[in-house]
Amino acid sequence: METRASFIASMRETQQLSPEQDPSPANGDGEHFDSDEGSSIEDADFNWDEFLEETGASAAPHTSFKHVEISLQSSFQPGMKLEVANKGSPDTYWVATIITTCGQLLLLRYCGYGDDRRADFWCDVMTADLHPVGWCTQNNKVLMPPEAIKEKYMDWTEFLIQDLTGARTAPANLLEGPLRGKNPVDLITVDSLIELQDSQNPFQYWIVSVVENVGGRLRLRYVGLEETESYDQWLFYLDCRLRPVGWCQENKYRMDPPADIYSLKTITEWKCALEKSLNDAANFPLPMEVFKDHADLRNHFFTVGMKLEAVNMREPFHICPASVTKVFNNHYLQVTIDDLRPEPSKISMLCHADSLGILPIQWCLKNGVNLTPPKGYSGQDFDWADYQKQCGAEAAPHLCFRNTSFSRGFTKNMKLEAVNPRNPAEICVASITSVKGRLMWLHLEGSQMPSPEYIVDVESMDIFPVGWCEANAYNLTPPHKAVLRRKRRIAVVQPEKQLPSTVPVEKIPHDLCPVPQLDTTGTINGRYCCPQLYINHRCFSGPYLNKGRIAELPQSVGPGKCVLVLKEVLSMVINAAYKPGSVLRELQLVEDPQWNFQEETLKAKYRGKTYRATVKIVRTSDQVADFCRRVCAKLECCPNLFSPVLVAEVCPENCSIHTKTKYTYYYGKRKKIIKPPIGENNNMKGGHVKPARRRKRRKSIFVQKKRRSSAVDSNAAGSAEESEEDEADAMEDETGSEETSSELRDDQTDTSSAEVPSARPRRAVTLRASAELDRPPAPERARRSRRAQPHCGSEADKGAPAKEVSVCSEIKPEEEEKLVLDSNPLEWTVTDVVRFIKLTDCAPLAKIFQEQDIDGQALLLLTLPTVQECMELKLGPAIKLCHQIERVKVAFYAQYAN
Repeated sequence: METRASFIASMRETQQLSPEQDPSPANGDGEHFDSDEGSSIEDADFNWDEFLEETGASAAPHTSFKHVEISLQSSFQPGMKLEVANKGSPDTYWVATIITTCGQLLLLRYCGYGDDRRADFWCDVMTADLHPVGWCTQNNKVLMPPEAIKEKYMDWTEFLIQDLTGARTAPANLLEGPLRGKNPVDLITVDSLIELQDSQNPFQYWIVSVVENVGGRLRLRYVGLEETESYDQWLFYLDCRLRPVGWCQENKYRMDPPADIYSLKTITEWKCALEKSLNDAANFPLPMEVFKDHADLRNHFFTVGMKLEAVNMREPFHICPASVTKVFNNHYLQVTIDDLRPEPSKISMLCHADSLGILPIQWCLKNGVNLTPPKGYSGQDFDWADYQKQCGAEAAPHLCFRNTSFSRGFTKNMKLEAVNPRNPAEICVASITSVKGRLMWLHLEGSQMPSPEYIVDVESMDIFPVGWCEANAYNLTPPHKAVLRRKRRIAVVQPEKQLPSTVPVEKIPHDLCPVPQLDTTGTINGRYCCPQLYINHRCFSGPYLNKGRIAELPQSVGPGKCVLVLKEVLSMVINAAYKPGSVLRELQLVEDPQWNFQEETLKAKYRGKTYRATVKIVRTSDQVADFCRRVCAKLECCPNLFSPVLVAEVCPENCSIHTKTKYTYYYGKRKKIIKPPIGENNNMKGGHVKPARRRKRRKSIFVQKKRRSSAVDSNAAGSAEESEEDEADAMEDETGSEETSSELRDDQTDTSSAEVPSARPRRAVTLRASAELDRPPAPERARRSRRAQPHCGSEADKGAPAKEVSVCSEIKPEEEEKLVLDSNPLEWTVTDVVRFIKLTDCAPLAKIFQEQDIDGQALLLLTLPTVQECMELKLGPAIKLCHQIERVKVAFYAQYAN
């Protein structure tokens, strides 16, 4: 309240991986750099992408891992208020609201803008001029609203009183000092001290020291046992057994070492270790923000003697009958696996209402899972009714258990990364072999010791998404028979040179491949964390991307490590392209010398071939927005098609009002395809003849392309088909092709329809650029046609059909009624095109024109190959549609070309 009062008074007055860590990659056995050039050491480098492609499996979705999602969240929460310098006047400040966060990046909106997000802006906590609410008052700084909204309210003081009432201010220690910009996981450093609950007694704690922090997964060592690692524990920082130092004393619990280590030291030694750790914790306390996401335990309804089914946590390969043997309080109870032998082995677990692995009786029967009978059970087939009578016990009611059917999106055969229960320090590649309710069975594909499928809860904090180990620089144990690449030998004495991007990846010598260096200045949760990227499918998709395929993409990707998130987005964009190879080629050209980038190999599949290319991807979060805009500009689509900004209804770029051709003309970097008039720069004697391509069988990646001379349009700018095919050919030259069989190309363009309105091409529908309006007189055209005829029998045409439609040949007029247009097709909108298609016998295809934003200019550029491929039509319907398009072209030439 004092803060808000001082703030109003002021208003009235003014009206980061540590450097010591070995930067070895997470997946595989680590990069081994050898300065000895004669070394022949080779390591297996596991690659998730190749492994998933080879096995045909899919990765478990990142959103299924609740604990990982929480660990990526910032200490700042949406809705928090802070004071930030005005953009136009840095000497003055104004209050802003946090809209969303990503690591150390905050999306802010000045108070007073309401729901208007046009002025939202990103800032970096580490570099921006940010302060807690009340800072201006304490430091005599001017508080003033931005110029754009200065006139919106008469009394800004009254507005702020209402806006700040009940609001939360951003914590001062996260805006200033050594904790600035860090999120909970980053706050946990090596040697941090935490209280750990005993595994059997909920009222007993002992202090542990953090030895290692791997993305929130903590390796803990009991204080007093610093010299040994035999009793180290691995727990995720969100585990309810972890508490801040002082919590035990505050709740009047016991502070004693666990029973299994108590005998290793004398009482005096334990006491000295405890006193020292309490002093250290008081001098260097762990910020309470670390524990802000810990879930509160709910009350349970179990009583002693109740029966249930439980996963044997000591050997998590079986589900067994179990009993509640002790109730500590409203939160904790003890569950013991039933053992009917005279001398039972007592396996007990400390549980609470939401503990993982406890289930109601008959769960196994209902889910078709084998229930392992208790040891010493005399019957052949276990039956719960008989067993309950034998024991005289009641079943725990279903209300005692959490939702037992919640699978969180996991399905059979998905891949993930999982902790080996027999070796908690080891994380392996794992496959889901079965999912039943909230339990799933995992097969560890790379564990050092073979083990049966083990059972894990879908909300276990010992499972992680694909790429988690790599993102956190931790070794991942690969499958025994994985997709492995032989690693190159590298001498660190001299930096290696990179080959130009035009060299296919497959052709780069291994000893010249650049080795990506891992970050040593931060972690996934800091500057290397990419914000959530939105796929705004309502935005203009440009000439490269298929709008229908864009609409099928997920709404967002991330947050996560920048390289991983952006690589995923780029892969999705490539797959959504009309010609993936063309998009991959354009992505190769996106770069900026000021970027902190990492080179990644992306793949594109097209016409049975796989292309690979190296693309530069930014590594830091502050460059993500610029990278996305650069890529969008390169693909000539709306800058917000994929970006950190969610476009709900109307795009700030107002891209929806433009048709495909107009948008590309005004906003794209490619010029409109305009053919010069036939009378200009088209003199075949001058030697400026654009040769056409001949059919050939490609024998090598690097081939000098030869083209045939066209019959008439020998110097035309080219069709959409030609330009796209050129790009595909160039893509083959600039990237590695994994083509297994050569393709015969037949790209000759027939130009007869411009001369004879009723002509129907035999081989391909004619493409004519809409700008070819000023045609020369007919005699001149005929003269050129006769002059061009000798080329038809040239060597370049060997293998082509003997019968070609000649310009000067006589063609019988068709019986179909001549089309008369009411308006110029060049001025048709998408709606006009759809209306025309609906009036033809191709009406069912009208929806495709609507989805792909094809206006009149685009319609006149369509050819049979592009119609077949981009609209995914079979030959029959495609020819039928092209015939209608030809009718429009012929009518256009007859009515409007002059």
